[in-house]
Amino acid sequence: MNNSRKCNGELNVIGNKIKYYRELNNISYQKLSNMLMLHGVDIHKQSIYNIEIGRRTIVDYEICAFAKCFNIIPNDLLNDYFDNLD
Repeated sequence: MNNSRKCNGELNVIGNKIKYYRELNNISYQKLSNMLMLHGVDIHKQSIYNIEIGRRTIVDYEICAFAKCFNIIPNDLLNDYFDNLD
């Protein structure tokens, strides 16, 4: 199966997980943006929203920084997608 179909046309596969962990921890977009900055990753609050809805790509070091902010490992953000690969 084509990977773009698996992503439902979205530009990333972890946006829903980022939203889940952000809401679980009651973190606003601005606070998460500030937390990411402390890890050396500059992502504006609007860009976080765009990641969550699949309108922005995300690179490996950003995944790691999000994981640090949520006190999880990067695999926690990727495991649903990984488990559904053919």
